[in-house]
Amino acid sequence: MRILQLFADKPVSRLAIMGCFAVLMVLPWLHLLPADSALHLSAYWVTLIGKIMCLAMVALALDLVWGYAGILSLGHGLYFALGGYAMGMYLMRQASGNSLPEFMRFLSWDKMPWFWAGTDNFAWAAILVVLVPAVVAFIFGFFAFRSKIKDVYFSIITQAMVFAASLLFFRNETGFGGNNGFTGFKTILGMDIAAPMTRTLLCFATAFVLMLAYLGLRYLMHKPYGRVLGAVRDSENRLQYLGYRTLWYKLSAWVLSAIIAGIAGALYVPQVGIINPSEMNPVNSIEMAVWVATGGRGTLIGAILGAGVVNAVKTYFTVAYPEAWLLILGGLFVVVTLFLPKGIIGLLDKITHGKKTVEPSVNNMETAMQTNIETNTETKKES
Repeated sequence: MRILQLFADKPVSRLAIMGCFAVLMVLPWLHLLPADSALHLSAYWVTLIGKIMCLAMVALALDLVWGYAGILSLGHGLYFALGGYAMGMYLMRQASGNSLPEFMRFLSWDKMPWFWAGTDNFAWAAILVVLVPAVVAFIFGFFAFRSKIKDVYFSIITQAMVFAASLLFFRNETGFGGNNGFTGFKTILGMDIAAPMTRTLLCFATAFVLMLAYLGLRYLMHKPYGRVLGAVRDSENRLQYLGYRTLWYKLSAWVLSAIIAGIAGALYVPQVGIINPSEMNPVNSIEMAVWVATGGRGTLIGAILGAGVVNAVKTYFTVAYPEAWLLILGGLFVVVTLFLPKGIIGLLDKITHGKKTVEPSVNNMETAMQTNIETNTETKKES
């Protein structure tokens, strides 16, 4: 498959999506123009765009498990926060130099906890960004999927998990800054974190990583692996009857989703300048599901679009009408559920084509069956 075909199946959609990613990667560099230039982008807008792109990456991660595998998670804020805390530990070490971080000195600690070892090294911090969410997701997912917990029960457990984690991180003795979390960052990789060039590079890196995540997942979902995930969503029992070990398909998708969310959190923290347990608030994880549903789950690009639209609306209404924002968010979810079951992408597809597409469940199950038949045939020939 050529790289251009990874953006979308249809030429027009492909060009539109490519154009959007190109704009996202060009916009940060406008921040370096002189302040009196008509094209100058202020620090506020660069930070806001970078923040929304990080949240879009989380929505992309959630769309992988919910849109394709049918696993609704209401706890993805945990993996997002874990990646953010891993990066925050590095930034705090950079800010404190050779001494203890400021919050540890305030609490009269005489030494650094063992799990802070090596966090002054960026490479180790980057490994933690990937490793910690992956390990937590693997342990939780293995026992949950092996116990065959599904549907609303699984969603409730994920929400309970993120709530329990937030209570743990609120405690000062855990070594993560308690209620205040991490803040007061100064440098990253030796660069002033508030410098225009640093802001530009962080925003550009976020856009680039978001594009890579989208292309990688789209490539993966067009392979037999993605079709099997769709078949898991549509009829897991039938797939097990065909001989598939659905546990490992679901678990691998769950861990990959957690890794993407963790990377998003790591990019989020240096741009926003703070990470605390409020990022693990269950409400935040519910909002992530709203982003995916609004854009159109099971489409990948819809998750990115939904996160962008909802957070842009949130940015406006939380300033203009702060008391009404939660009501607006709830109303949006109701409208999408009742009138836009396939989200914004589904509405656009209906307007442009005006015809019903073939249900993905048929294609996914047929592909899984065909793959199984081919595998069995090859095995018989070898024997």
